[in-house]
Amino acid sequence: MANITKKVSWSSRADESGATGEGTPLLNGSELPKYSRQDSLRGRPKEIPHNEKLLSLKFESLDYDNSENQLFLEEERRMSYMGFRCLEISRWVVCGLIGFMTGLIACFIDIVVEKLAGVKYQVVKQNIEKFTEVGGLSISLILWAVLNSAFVMVGAIIVAFFEPIAAGSGIPQIKCYLNGVKIPRVVRLKTLVVKVGGVICSVAGGLAVGKEGPMIHSGAVVAAGVSQGRSTSLKKDFKIFEYFRRDTEKRDFVSAGAAAGVSAAFGAPVGGVLFSLEEGASFWNQMLTWRIFFASMISTFTLNFFLSIYNNKTGDLSSPGLINFGRFESDSVAYNLYEIPLFIAMGAIGGLLGALFNILNYWLTIFRIRYVHRPCLQVMEAMLVAAVTATVSFAMIYFSNDCQPLGPDHAEEYPLQLFCADGEYNSMATAFFNTPERSVRSLFHNQPGTYNPLTLGMFTLTYFFLACWTYGLTVSAGVFIPSLLIGAAWGRLFGILLASITSSGSIWADPGKYALIGAAAQLGGIVRMTLSLTVIMVEATGNVTYGLPIMLVLMTAKIVGDYFVEGLYDIHIKLQSVPFLHWEAPATSHWLTAREVMSSPVTCFNRIEKVGTIVDVLSNTSTNHNGFPVVVHVAGSDEPAKLCGLILRSQLIVLLKHKVFVELARSRLTQRKLQLKDFRDAYPRFPPIQSIHVSQDERECMMDLTEFMNPTPYTVPQETSLPRVFKLFRALGLRHLVVVDDENKVVGLVTRKDLARYHLGKHGLEELQLAQT
Repeated sequence: MANITKKVSWSSRADESGATGEGTPLLNGSELPKYSRQDSLRGRPKEIPHNEKLLSLKFESLDYDNSENQLFLEEERRMSYMGFRCLEISRWVVCGLIGFMTGLIACFIDIVVEKLAGVKYQVVKQNIEKFTEVGGLSISLILWAVLNSAFVMVGAIIVAFFEPIAAGSGIPQIKCYLNGVKIPRVVRLKTLVVKVGGVICSVAGGLAVGKEGPMIHSGAVVAAGVSQGRSTSLKKDFKIFEYFRRDTEKRDFVSAGAAAGVSAAFGAPVGGVLFSLEEGASFWNQMLTWRIFFASMISTFTLNFFLSIYNNKTGDLSSPGLINFGRFESDSVAYNLYEIPLFIAMGAIGGLLGALFNILNYWLTIFRIRYVHRPCLQVMEAMLVAAVTATVSFAMIYFSNDCQPLGPDHAEEYPLQLFCADGEYNSMATAFFNTPERSVRSLFHNQPGTYNPLTLGMFTLTYFFLACWTYGLTVSAGVFIPSLLIGAAWGRLFGILLASITSSGSIWADPGKYALIGAAAQLGGIVRMTLSLTVIMVEATGNVTYGLPIMLVLMTAKIVGDYFVEGLYDIHIKLQSVPFLHWEAPATSHWLTAREVMSSPVTCFNRIEKVGTIVDVLSNTSTNHNGFPVVVHVAGSDEPAKLCGLILRSQLIVLLKHKVFVELARSRLTQRKLQLKDFRDAYPRFPPIQSIHVSQDERECMMDLTEFMNPTPYTVPQETSLPRVFKLFRALGLRHLVVVDDENKVVGLVTRKDLARYHLGKHGLEELQLAQT
């Protein structure tokens, strides 16, 4: 029992510190102590203390498990077989629409970035060529830095001031959403608009970022919007897909949207499906997989088709994704058996470098949370990074004397001559003076001998720190492409050094192959995805020969990296204190039982409850509960009440709003019965209890919860072990799990936070504390 007392004392302490109500008098007659928000805002702290040993209470779970109340069962029983067939067809239609829209968004981002970056590089290139002859190259540097900062400033302002949740790649947020955590504002239309604008600005602004990660977030937002058949932001309801207005359906569609995003970004439909499977959804079935694959295919096809029209090669479908690694010709890329140990060694290097990247980024993020939390500071930091990136790139190009001849078939988009002889170009400029996608392609495919080892070494070093500093800025940006670029650079270096060690040099002919393996190793070391990343790399290179080496490399990188620190996305999830449930309960948790884990005492309602009681419980800000067990008393005995159902806060709010009271039902027979449609229309933004007016007389009325509560909630006995509770909770996507004793009396309630509190630390099982922030 010690655990419970400990937990109760925590929650009360958190309530005293964190309960800041708005100080508005409540309309429903119940009194609340009035806190004023001004006090907390006036002395805004310079430093926000941060501790990742906390779990935030502000994140709620999604109701993935349907509430099977009488209304729901009646509707399902009324539906004919044809009705179910129509639903199935509309699910396919929605998935097709998701794929189509995601492909269009990817196409839009790609074209706009190409245009803007092209203009920028042309201007800077002409300027540099003008000043190389007459002297005064510092003007070119200032021009480049100012252009970069201007783009990034726009991108950072829209993110910092309009929609902060659109910062970063969005993959951690979508991962949490698919895990069953409701992250506020993550799938709104505004987030999508800011995300797309932000990505265009940050990539055109020359930051060390990619546009691939945000595509996944964009796809998820599209899915959440399309599947609801309306936009709450635009207050427009199309009256279609109304059946899908609940968390169960929405979450399935969001996993399809995330997959369509991966597929549009890398041209990898199968990789997209596996990404959703590996990173996100807890509940999975075969039809869902098939629909998600359909969405991914449509998405990559749409992108391909529209880009072919844009490139005036209508019908030539050769650009399946935003990033195109180019074709690896099969004769130049064959590998021998004795190279496999070398590949595994590269995987270990990738794991080490990835762990270093993650640790540096972790400390940097904590610094940002503490000190850079005002929007204006965040914009200034982003502009600083943009200017520094331009300056460093310029310095590297300026001091590099690695000149290469311009061949007749040169693939360089913007070759810079600088101080090279006529007919030659500066090869450092190929790496820096380009969009990152193009740089990756040139590292994979340029002829052996196009890069100096020193050039590659310097490039890897600087780009590593630039990318690490950039990830976590207040701009929308992904970490996929920078990781690939860093890895491709040191992989190519590795290949060149191998060739120079062996005298013959012919067997290690192609450094491009080592660039590919290095890119996989570095990306695997940073994000630690295994299955989906292997398939994405194989699909993006269009060559299955490399399946085994890439798989071995990613496994090695993950094993080595996990020894030091978690993957980048997991670190960021932890830093936001999200109650994230992993696949399995912690390994040493068998000695804990449901009785020690659960929250108690539980606020219960009677089956026929006084309205005043319900309003008071819902208005109490210190206990922001979302699920209430419904109990029934045995008449004429003083036995404790037995469990007969579970009702949600959102359902109670709809009932109060429509004034479904027993007395009113008797007095006027004309009142229509509340239907499931009323609950769906209020979803997903249920009104707060403060906005519902309940008069003093109405507080005396009674409310019958029988047909609205879920009469068959999942329950566990109090002796159940933690791993068993965890399995049930995670696999069914539950939000509340009622703990009962042997007489079916409620003794406690298990929610997501109770399970996410326990995790394996360095010293065995650790328990996180709960905080309101």
